[in-house]
This record gives sequence, structure tokens and C-alpha cells, in this order.
Amino acid sequence: MLPVGGKPLLEHTIELLKRHGITQIAINLHHKPEAITDHFGDGGELGVEITYSPEDPILGTAGPVKKLERYLDDTFLVVYGDVLTNLDLTALASSHRRNGALATIALYQVDNPSACGLVGMDDHLRITCFAEKPPPAQVFTDLANTGILILEPEIVKHIPPATFYDFGHDLFPRLLEEGVPMYGYPISDADYLLDIGTIDHYERAQREWPALSC
Repeated sequence: MLPVGGKPLLEHTIELLKRHGITQIAINLHHKPEAITDHFGDGGELGVEITYSPEDPILGTAGPVKKLERYLDDTFLVVYGDVLTNLDLTALASSHRRNGALATIALYQVDNPSACGLVGMDDHLRITCFAEKPPPAQVFTDLANTGILILEPEIVKHIPPATFYDFGHDLFPRLLEEGVPMYGYPISDADYLLDIGTIDHYERAQREWPALSC
């Protein structure tokens, strides 16, 4: 709910989803959930339908998706809550379908690969390996998980219920071992994406985003 350009980060995300035709949205809740529910209500004022999913205890990045399994009967998108972006989600979805992927991970270049979840691919962008925050000597790429994923419903069957489970650390390496077709989608230079999980990045977002959204 941190404001960027005069509105909460989450509101920017919802508006992005709506621009790309995604109007059925689920929001995972934990810390101070009323701040989100009071602001957005049922989503009607923004032209979307919001389902809220309270999380207690914390279940990681993939665990909360398992809780929503009954709603996930078609291809769906996951966006981490600290990502500020104008990514072309329609192009991402087209790539996912074209590759016949069960999972597609949007990727971006990072300055400090050791602080991120890195993704290796072959020449056809099929994912071949993962490394979650590797030491500098083991860095093999500067492409990292953006926290924007397109998944098919059958992926959810691989997530254990009521368990702390992480996409990068737990689920994706398991799917890779099982031969599940997963692909990367390196975002273009025209796409803006910033993880605002640090003070420095939040201050950067305040400087950069207003010019992009004009």
C-alpha cells in the first residue's frame, strides 16, 4: 500500500491487470489486511472483482496459491506484491502459449545477481536451471525472476497444502527435475520493472514512475 505517484503500489498493479483484460483478481493478505480491504473493497470502483485470501501463518510465495486452487481452472498470472511495472502482460501470455509452457517466468537483468533468484535457459528460452541467491563464484547469468509468472492450473497440484512453499527455492527446481516445460521471458528495454522492497528502490520509484505514467 506504499504510495507511488499518488496512489498505492497495489493499485498500479490492479490497473495494469485490467488494461490487459484481467479483471478477476485474488489478493493474498497477512499484515494489516484491513488497509487493503478498506481501500479496494470488492474492486468494483476499479472495474475488477477481488477475492481476498487471508494467510496465517505465512506460506511463502507458492503456498498461498495452493489455497486458491478451487478458483484456478484456467491459465493464471501471479504478480508479487512489491513489483512496480508496466510490463506488456499480453505479450507475456502470447509467449507462454506459443511455447506450450506450463510455467513462464518473466525475467530481468539485475546489477547484483547474488541477491536474486537466477534463471538459466537454452537457446529456445526453455529453462534449464535455477539458483536462488548464489554466491558470486557461482553466478552464471544476470537474468533474475521478476516475480511475474504465468502458470497452468496443473502446476498447483505440485504445491503441498498448508505448507510454507516457495516458487524459486522449492517448486521450480522440483518441476525442472520432473521435466515440466518451463520457459523464460526476458523483458524488453521498453518495459519498466522495479522491486521496491528497499528504501533505495522506493525512493527511485518515486523519481522514475511519474515520468513513465504521464
